[in-house]
Amino acid sequence: MSKIPKKKGTPLDSATNARSANVAALKTGPAKSTPKASTPKASIVWLASYPKSGNTWTRIFLANYLMNPEKPVSINQVHRFGMGDSIAKTYNMVAAPETPDLNDVETTLRLRDKVLRGIIGNNADVNLVKTHNIRGAAYGTQLIPAQYTRSAVYIVRNPMDMVLSYARHYGIEPAAAVEAIGRSDNANATDGAAVWQFLGSWSEHVCSWTSNSPYPTLVLRYEDMLDKPEEAFGSLVRHLGVPLDTERLKKAIGFASFDEVSSQEKATGFKENPGKSETFFTTGKAGKWKEALSEELVDKMRSDHRATMKRFWYL
Repeated sequence: MSKIPKKKGTPLDSATNARSANVAALKTGPAKSTPKASTPKASIVWLASYPKSGNTWTRIFLANYLMNPEKPVSINQVHRFGMGDSIAKTYNMVAAPETPDLNDVETTLRLRDKVLRGIIGNNADVNLVKTHNIRGAAYGTQLIPAQYTRSAVYIVRNPMDMVLSYARHYGIEPAAAVEAIGRSDNANATDGAAVWQFLGSWSEHVCSWTSNSPYPTLVLRYEDMLDKPEEAFGSLVRHLGVPLDTERLKKAIGFASFDEVSSQEKATGFKENPGKSETFFTTGKAGKWKEALSEELVDKMRSDHRATMKRFWYL
């Protein structure tokens, strides 16, 4: 968890205050043009969410549905079903033989187009790509280029619950997490495994992905995935254009259950756990915020995110 650094020559320099500067840095809109090579195939299906909103759960379900195994797919094989757009290894690969400084924001953004073109270079009809980036531009570079995109799936979770998981995941106090997800400059800095991820505030992130999309976008509420799993996950299968089989659907939902993935993590560990919390998976239940968030923090969350929370029936 970090803040987007101010860079000389970027829109941040001319801003009169931090919040307006951050909006300028992350706003959607025209980006710097990239020299054209061959016409890319628009094959990326983005699996997008704010951190700790159900993205990993969604990918585990998809792995089990697409493979249709006799026993649950290992949680440590899930990366095969939706690679990330911020994996440091891929940025190093496209920069070779140079050794890029991935701590530098501008270097990361300069390499991003090559990474995405590498993903779609297999000429597949569909490439599932996990992202926590906001759908917008950072320092003039479009993070989610429409020309590479087939469609998107966006998972949204009640921010009251999400912020508790967020705090646990990043090893910070709930108050610090509440403050972070209310900032337009909220970002994940390069940490060795992943490069810079540009989040923005929770409300900005949600609105960027769920408003005025130039391509088909399926919005899944985390709470519906819990309460109405066959309906929610069934809509995901249909969105991807995969034949929907009821028994296969039920099996994949069971294989992706929190009891199953927690059991696997206890036995083998989970490669995607950054190590700031003992376990990656917890109960996955909704409504824990009622016991864990102070009244002061609840009031701040409602103040910061009221409009978006109302839009998705969280208020």
